Amino acid sequence: MKQLLSALDFSHELLSQVVSYGDTVVDCTVGNGHDTLFLANLVGTDGTVYGFDIQPQAIENTKALLRKTPPSAKNIFLYNISHSKVDEILPYQTMISAAIFNLGYLPGGDKTIVTYPETTIEAIKGCLNHLAHNGLIIVVAYYGHPGGEREKNTVLEFGSQLDQKRYSVLEYSFLNQTHWPPILMAIQRID
Repeated sequence: MKQLLSALDFSHELLSQVVSYGDTVVDCTVGNGHDTLFLANLVGTDGTVYGFDIQPQAIENTKALLRKTPPSAKNIFLYNISHSKVDEILPYQTMISAAIFNLGYLPGGDKTIVTYPETTIEAIKGCLNHLAHNGLIIVVAYYGHPGGEREKNTVLEFGSQLDQKRYSVLEYSFLNQTHWPPILMAIQRID
């Protein structure tokens, strides 16, 4: 048997199962651009990727990565605004097959600039408004920073209260790892 997948690898495995060529997807926290690039290659030349981050450095890092490793997608729109604005930015009636969040702070960046439960929940709700049948919203919570535990708990509580007739919600984590191992929550629309 192979080793269990990390939260990051598991998120990519799940995305690979639901995102198809030509789809529209969202990276709600572009960070250094790795998920943006991964999604752009999944959707291909006819797909569209929307990316959000409040930090100009994250947008620049993502643009630099996309220049260095050009993805197959040509329609990549990056917004230097809060992910809470996703519902306002996505065109009306646009359906997405997937969205991903990496909560916490920008790796290699200012650790005092973090995601917050209020904006994250607003962003998840915005993505749910556009989520296609069988589509996925994946939230990976890195919570080893001040306020991170509260955000993780708020997100998991929100997911646990979603209507089971409309959504399947998965929690994936390693129980015996030290130093706040990331927790993945996946929401799939089933109605």
